This record gives sequence, C-alpha cells and structure tokens, in this order.
Amino acid sequence: MLATPTRVTLVAGAAEGRTALNAFDGALLAAGVGNLNLIKVSSILPPGCRVVAGADIAPGTLTPTAYGSVTSHTPGEIIAAAIAVGQSRQGFGVIMEYAGSGRAGDAERVVREMVAEACETRGLELEAVHARAVEHRVVRLGCAFAGAVLWYGE
Repeated sequence: MLATPTRVTLVAGAAEGRTALNAFDGALLAAGVGNLNLIKVSSILPPGCRVVAGADIAPGTLTPTAYGSVTSHTPGEIIAAAIAVGQSRQGFGVIMEYAGSGRAGDAERVVREMVAEACETRGLELEAVHARAVEHRVVRLGCAFAGAVLWYGE
C-alpha cells in the first residue's frame, strides 16, 4: 500500500507545441510540474490533506495527480482547464477537474459546481473550496492543463 499524501497543490498552465504531446509537456512546465512523473488518480482528497501554495518535489518523483487537459489545433479557439478541491467537515474531500473549449472563469465555475455535487452525493458537509483555472487562445496547437498534485510534506 502506498503512503497517503498530506499536501495538495493546485496548478495550471498552458502552452503551444509542434505536436499534441509537446503542447501538453509545455503546459506541464508552465504549471510547474513538467519535471515530475504524474500518476493520474481519481477524485478523493485524503483525510487531513492540507492545501498549500507550492510543492517541493524532486524531479522525476512519481506524483499522484488528479488532472484535466485539453489540446486543440484550431487557431483562435479559446481552451480552458480547471481544478477544484473541496474539503469537508468529515475529514476527506473531493477533487474535480474540467477541460474543454471556453474561458477560465467558466471552467472554474463548472468545477466548483462539480465539487458541490460530489460532496452532496457523498453526504459530506462542504467546508472550503479551492480552485485554479487557465485559458489559452490557440495559435497553432495548444494545450491547457490543470491539476491537483498530491504529495508528502511535513
């Protein structure tokens, strides 16, 4: 069994690239997590996990991350990605992500609503919601990324 993360950092970034993978890699770099090995996880925030502004993680570290990303090759299209974390009075919480066409503000509104619904579905009393979003106007081939990086701090 893996250790339970004690910290979560919300990140978001966008970039252009010559290929979809290069655009995604650039968005990860813009978000500050491009040198980590992200392991995609689902939507539960561990009990006692604190939301913190930055993540002190060594390059190459296997890092559990809930994330959403969108890539587009339509010049002029605005794409957005958002992530939200809901903390509950019951100790654990939920993480929701969204990525698609549109503005950052709309994407953030969507993930906040998703967090509220997920907590309601679980019978959790929502205590706080933290969110982060990014948008990008595509030049040639762009990517928007938002994630909740789960890590182990003191």
